[in-house]
Amino acid sequence: MPGKRMLWLLCLFAGAAQALCPRWTPARATEEITHLQRQLRNWDRAYYRDGQTLIDDALYDSLQQRLRQWQHCFQPTATADSSAWGDNGTVDHPVAHTGVRKLPDKLAVAYWMQGKGPLFVQPKVDGVAVTLVYQQGKLTALISRGDGLKGQNWLDKAAYIPTLPQNIPDKRHMLVLQGELFLAMNAHRQAIDGGKNARAQVAGALMRQQPSPLLSQLGLFIWAWPDGPQTMAQRQTALKQLGFGVAYAWTQPVSDEEEVARWREHWFHAPLPFVTDGVVIHQERRSAGKQWMPGSSEEVAAWKYAPPVISSEVQSVDFPIGRTGKIAVVLNVAPVQLDDKTVRRVSLGSLARWRALDIVPGDQVAISLAGQGIPHFEDVVWRVVQRNRPEPPVAQNYHSLSCFYNSAGCRKQLLSRLSWLSQREALDLPGMQRSTWQRLLQHPNFLHLFSWLDMQSEQLSAVPGISPSKARQIMHYFNRVQHQPFRRWVKALGVPLPAAALNALSDNSWSQLLDRSLQSWQQLPGVGATLAQRIDVWLKDQQVREMIGFIQQWQAARKEEASAPLPYAETTESQVLPPPLESRAINAPDADS
Repeated sequence: MPGKRMLWLLCLFAGAAQALCPRWTPARATEEITHLQRQLRNWDRAYYRDGQTLIDDALYDSLQQRLRQWQHCFQPTATADSSAWGDNGTVDHPVAHTGVRKLPDKLAVAYWMQGKGPLFVQPKVDGVAVTLVYQQGKLTALISRGDGLKGQNWLDKAAYIPTLPQNIPDKRHMLVLQGELFLAMNAHRQAIDGGKNARAQVAGALMRQQPSPLLSQLGLFIWAWPDGPQTMAQRQTALKQLGFGVAYAWTQPVSDEEEVARWREHWFHAPLPFVTDGVVIHQERRSAGKQWMPGSSEEVAAWKYAPPVISSEVQSVDFPIGRTGKIAVVLNVAPVQLDDKTVRRVSLGSLARWRALDIVPGDQVAISLAGQGIPHFEDVVWRVVQRNRPEPPVAQNYHSLSCFYNSAGCRKQLLSRLSWLSQREALDLPGMQRSTWQRLLQHPNFLHLFSWLDMQSEQLSAVPGISPSKARQIMHYFNRVQHQPFRRWVKALGVPLPAAALNALSDNSWSQLLDRSLQSWQQLPGVGATLAQRIDVWLKDQQVREMIGFIQQWQAARKEEASAPLPYAETTESQVLPPPLESRAINAPDADS
C-alpha cells in the first residue's frame, strides 16, 4: 500500500506545518512558557490532590501539547513537560506502562495495521490506568500509572471497590495486570452523553485521603496481561475465569481499517457501561514484559473520537461590519478538526462581548460545534501574558445609512450590502460569492452599491483573479436582474421593511414608494408608528436617493434598449430624482471620518 503510506506521511507533514513556532523574542517565549507551566501545575494540584476538575480533560491535553511545542521551539534541550501526577510516584511498576500510539484518522490506522498479524479492537475506556499485582493469589499492590515506571500505591482504596477481586484462584508467585478503573455507567451513549468528566471523578476518588463513596461505583477493564497467555482468546478466557470478565465482551477481531472504523462508529452510538474516548487496536502477540518501556508502543494504537470541545490559538481578530452597520467580532484560529469539519473561524458576537472577554491574538479558546455544524465559542481557556489588543472600528461611524459608496473605511459594510443583494430572495446572483465581490471592489469604476450594473465583461476580466470566462459568467448573472420584480429591488437596496410588509407591498415603481405617507406605511403588516417614521427617514436620506436615482436611470436605459417594457417598470415616472453625480461618489464621505 505505498499510495496510502505516502498520503499518510503527507498528512503528518501538513500537521507539522500548522504547528509553527510563534514569532516571539526569547524573553517573551520564556515568560509565556513559565506562565503556562504554572497554570498547568495549578490544575494538576486541584485534579490530583483535591479531586477537583477545573478544566476539561481534552482542553488540558491540548494545552500541555501546546506547551511541549513551545519548548521544542524555544527550549529544545529542556525536559518535555509532564503532569504533576508523575512527580508523586514512589512505587515501581513490575512492568512499565507503555502507553499507546495515537493515530489521527483511518488512513493512519490502515498504515499502522500493515504486517502486524492478528489484531483486535476494544473500546478505549476513559478512566484511570492502574497496575494490579497479585502474589500467591492475593492483591498486594494497586499502583497508579504515574510516569509509567513509578506510581502511587492505592491498595488502601482497593477494599472499597467491589469489582476489584482481593483474591484470585491463581497462586503463582506474581501475576501482573494492567487496566482501567472506570466510573460505571448505565447505557451511556458517547455520541449523546459525552465524557461527563468521568476520568476526573475517578481520579478524585482515588486521590482523596478518606475513602469516597464513588469507589463503590468503579469498574475495572483489563487491557494488558504482561507475559500472559499467548493469544487474545486465551487471555480473555483466563481473565474471565479470574474474575476480570468486563473486557471479554468488548474485544473483537479485525482484519482491516474498515472493520476498525465500523466498531468505532458502533461503540460511539451504542449504549455502553462506561465512558469511552475512542478505540484501541491490540496486536495479539506482545513482547516480553521486561522489554516494555514508557512511550508509544508499536504493539498497541488508539484512534480517538473527535472531542466535542477543542482548544485552538487565536491568530487574529476580525471586525466584520454588517449591512446595517452592526459590528461583529470573528476570531481567526489555528485550524483544528472538530468532527468532520476543519475550523478556522469562530464568531464571538458583539464588540461588547469581545471587550468583556478580553481576547487577543495568542489566547487559547475552547470551540465546539453547535446546531448544523456551526463552530461555537465556548470559553477562554488560557491567556497570553502580553496583551496586544487590536483596534476595532469606531461604532459611531456605522449605521443603516452609512457606506453606500466605496471607500477604504466603508469596504466591509459595502461588502455586506453586496452580499445581501445577491441573495435568492433579492436579486438572485448565485454566482456572486463574497470573495468575488471583494475582487470587484478593487476596480476603480466600482464607486457605489450599484456600480456593477454598468460594468462590462472587459472591465470584469481586468480585475485580478477573474478570468474572461468567469467575467462572461458574471455578466450573465448581472443581465438577469433587469427582469426581477420591483419588490426585489426594494429588498436589494435594504429598505428596512419586515418580510410580511414587503410581501404585501403593492407598489411597482420607485415613485410610488417615495410618495408613501407615514399613515400608508402603517397599513402594511408589521409596521407601527416608530418603524414607519424610520422607513420615512431612511428613504429621504441623500445617499439612498442617489442609489434610487442611479437605478432609475439604469432601468430607463434598459427600457430604451428593449423592444417591450419590462415587468417592473412604469410607462412614465411621476417622480424623477436628480441623477447621481459620479464625482459625488468619488468624494463620498468616509464612514470612518
